[in-house]
Amino acid sequence: MFKRLIAILSVCLVLAAGLVGADLYRFFEQPLANAEPELIEITPGTSFTKLTAKLKAQGVVRHGRDMRYLALYARLTGQATRIKSGEYLVPAAQKPATLLHQLVSGRIRQRRLTLVEGWRFSDIVAAVAADAAIDHQLADDSPAEIMKALGHPGEDPEGRFMPDTYMFPRGTSDIAFLKRAYNTMQTFLAKSWAERAEDTVVDTPYEALTLASIIEKETAKGDERERIAGVYSRRLTQGMRLQSDPSVIYGIADYDGNIHKSDLRRDTPYNTYTRKGLPPTPIAMPSRASIKAALHPADGDALYFVARGDGSHVFSATLAAHNRAVQKYQLGGS
Repeated sequence: MFKRLIAILSVCLVLAAGLVGADLYRFFEQPLANAEPELIEITPGTSFTKLTAKLKAQGVVRHGRDMRYLALYARLTGQATRIKSGEYLVPAAQKPATLLHQLVSGRIRQRRLTLVEGWRFSDIVAAVAADAAIDHQLADDSPAEIMKALGHPGEDPEGRFMPDTYMFPRGTSDIAFLKRAYNTMQTFLAKSWAERAEDTVVDTPYEALTLASIIEKETAKGDERERIAGVYSRRLTQGMRLQSDPSVIYGIADYDGNIHKSDLRRDTPYNTYTRKGLPPTPIAMPSRASIKAALHPADGDALYFVARGDGSHVFSATLAAHNRAVQKYQLGGS
């Protein structure tokens, strides 16, 4: 009788082990439960037990038994203590072992934020403040306070950040984000300055940045940047005023969307109709192309340009030719 009982128990154990083994095989070979990509956030200090509960609550694993299988496998392979915090986008139909590899390797989800060419610093601050994935530490700090927080006290922030699309993980601080954009601009500006044309009219990298910002606001056409840089370089060389409308506009606190003759006569540090030379600071965030143009202006004799109305410009070497172009394209003459 005893031997028979032992035999029955042995059979039961074998059957149970087979069932468990089959269920384990099912768990590891069958895709996880989420039919769509699922966003999982793992905060620092999250235990693996809490993580499996989160995975079940968000529908990534099906039931408690699968939670235990995942935890057992993670502990046996030593992965349970190597999970990295962060935000993960779990693909649909992913297998458990692949999920663990994703969490251990730290392949966290990357957010993106684009700083647009021609933006002012106020536009950058607004875009960063509106991004919910960024950890906001600057609150309502003034531009001067922000530059101090970035480690550059006393610097005017306008134009000092590189327009680009930046990838970053959730929780990146606004300070870290802005430092990255600042450093990207400074690195590119230094490299471009080292490679500048010998006859460039600007004397410092900051002057190059200022001139580039005006070029950025004057045209969106890539093939015109060097020509506009040439016009302004010749004007600066000859002691002529730049007469840049975007610079004038930057200096108008109550700008209503239209530039008036009274605006051109109103003297401000940015009114390049009333003052010679470059304005005191950049007026916007210049692109890489505009910086290169400022440091490699096109040769020629043009001293004037006027918008055609289609995004391009007519360039003229004399005031008489320029006035004719203004009459044709701005005043509706023939």
